[in-house]
Amino acid sequence: MKTTEQAGTTTVPAAGRRVTPTGRLILSADADRDAWLTARRSGIGSSDMAAILGLSRYGNALSVYHDKTGGLPLEGDDSEPALWGRLMEETVAREWARRNRSVVQRVGLVANTDRPWQMCTLDRRVLKCPVSATTRERCAVEVKCRSAFKAPQWRTGCPDDVLAQVLHQIDVCGYAHLHVACLIGGNDYRQFTVYRAEHEQLIADLRTAGARAWQQITERRPPVLPADADPDVLLDLYEQLHPERDGSEVHIDRDGDVQDALADYLDAGADESEAASRKKRAKARLVGALGKGSAAYLGGHIAYEYREQSREYCDTSRLREEHPEAYAACVEDRVSRRINIPNDVREAHKV
Repeated sequence: MKTTEQAGTTTVPAAGRRVTPTGRLILSADADRDAWLTARRSGIGSSDMAAILGLSRYGNALSVYHDKTGGLPLEGDDSEPALWGRLMEETVAREWARRNRSVVQRVGLVANTDRPWQMCTLDRRVLKCPVSATTRERCAVEVKCRSAFKAPQWRTGCPDDVLAQVLHQIDVCGYAHLHVACLIGGNDYRQFTVYRAEHEQLIADLRTAGARAWQQITERRPPVLPADADPDVLLDLYEQLHPERDGSEVHIDRDGDVQDALADYLDAGADESEAASRKKRAKARLVGALGKGSAAYLGGHIAYEYREQSREYCDTSRLREEHPEAYAACVEDRVSRRINIPNDVREAHKV
């Protein structure tokens, strides 16, 4: 079955038109990427919803806030998964259309007619829905590409982050359902259908969360994150917000939250040191128990092994001396930052 791009039977709609029951087109699919990145800052998109709810590995409510208010670069470097997901989107969309005897069409950035802050970029609009064979009502298909390690999350349906995105799109566009096509590990294709009627309360909760986030953005009130917010996401956000440090000093309260964080950091470091020592002592006992052997058995099964392993090692000093051109081409300095705590502060904390 040919898609609309192949058959040429439809055209990409013009901006301003209503393209879904409750959504109008803000920016067409063939718009410049920079224009799209700028336009999406004028509302809350489906991937933003996953981040606001704390379901995304790539952002949170605070990163969405700084993105929408212009604190972050318009676009950072693509990760490998994001790059290949974008490259494979067209292939997966065509395969969904073929398997479902349907027709799909690129659309673009869509905003809800009554709540303009609600926005989404539909991967493909479905012009002939396989679910409603008689009425052939219009809907959309969301395309995902995921690592094989994520396969268990897709066993019975969409994982939570994707479900949040899809339900947001349903609410923006006024659809009764939306399809999801996912390619896992490059060769495991799965598809699902998400129905509005099964998630009415969750859709209402998503709308409330999105409206609250947009109000914070328009009023320039940064959201307060929960205590268990992903620290990796936060550290990445802070590096993006402050790629260069000016050397200025910040004075903290003796009984404030930052002082508590400093104490937690020192306690965690002490715990790590003690855990590393315990692990090394246990290793010595395990190796000692082997004598000349390489494996220990317990109840007829291997309890542990002590095997040789190898890994590549590069003598950079020799490389720099004997092959300076290769050294210059292959070795680079990568700057990172670390927390340094003076010894007197560490000693005072032990007291």
